[in-house]
Amino acid sequence: MPAPPPTARLTFRCWREDDLPLARGSHHSARVMELLGGAYDEEKLRQRLERELHNQRTHGFQYWPIFLNGAHAGCCGLKPKREQVLELGFQLRPEQWGKGLAVEAARAVIAHAFAHCGARALSAGHHPRNEASRRVLEKLGFHRAGEEFYPPTGLVHPGYELLAPG
Repeated sequence: MPAPPPTARLTFRCWREDDLPLARGSHHSARVMELLGGAYDEEKLRQRLERELHNQRTHGFQYWPIFLNGAHAGCCGLKPKREQVLELGFQLRPEQWGKGLAVEAARAVIAHAFAHCGARALSAGHHPRNEASRRVLEKLGFHRAGEEFYPPTGLVHPGYELLAPG
């Protein structure tokens, strides 16, 4: 299954095996990963890239890299959670923060998840101190649905859910 279609400002594509340098731009960044358990070292970065490639091959989705005017802006996508429930996630490079790109990218991924990936619901979460992610999820129509322990941070994170339309 292909990546979501372009938005007004963003394009998506699938990760490739030679994308380790691109992945460093978001997953290796201390600022981006501060509230997600810390920046990845080279081995963890390779494992993450392999997991994204595996998810695409196996499930038809991943946390797709996104581009603004041809430059890597971060990633936004899906991973399996449980039967017919997918987890939405997004990470932007610091120079792209505050431009509305997370909402724009996530809207495209949400539409793709419900139309093409068989999702009946989406889940999402954020670090308890990440107010920007909380606001994004609320703008997207997610509703608070509990809490979940997130091992990389060692904290309980608020959890959200969005049901398929109709």
